[in-house]
Formats: sequence, C-alpha cells, structure tokens
Amino acid sequence: MLLFNFKFTLGENVRRLRLEKKIGQTELVKMLQLAGIEMTRESLVKIERGIQHLKASQLKGIKEALNTTYDELLK
Repeated sequence: MLLFNFKFTLGENVRRLRLEKKIGQTELVKMLQLAGIEMTRESLVKIERGIQHLKASQLKGIKEALNTTYDELLK
C-alpha cells in the first residue's frame, strides 16, 4: 500500500508542477521526446494517475523538462 501511495503522489506532483508551469500534457510529451525520452501522452496520463511506473530516464527527463528537483517531484 505504501508503494501505491508513493506512485500516486509522484504522479500528482508531476501533474501539479506541469500545471503550475502552464505546460500541457502534449507539450510535455513533445519536450521529452525531443530530449530522447520514450514517452507517449497515454503514458503520461497513466503516470499522473499513479497507475504506471516510471523509468529512471523518464523521471530525469520530467525533472529537467519541468525545471524542478527530485525533491519537488518526490515530496
């Protein structure tokens, strides 16, 4: 159960930070793809809902695309 809450919180934080920066899902996916990170909009939706795991490379790419820290994403 704790792992599920962690995944959901991570997804919520990705969504919150993305919205705070006024970046749409499609725009974030394009930013990630241009950086060579494998991501689809459908995957991003599932990540934000906490129902899909992230690869380390995706987490790093999201951190960089949103210009944030791991601490902000994981809190």
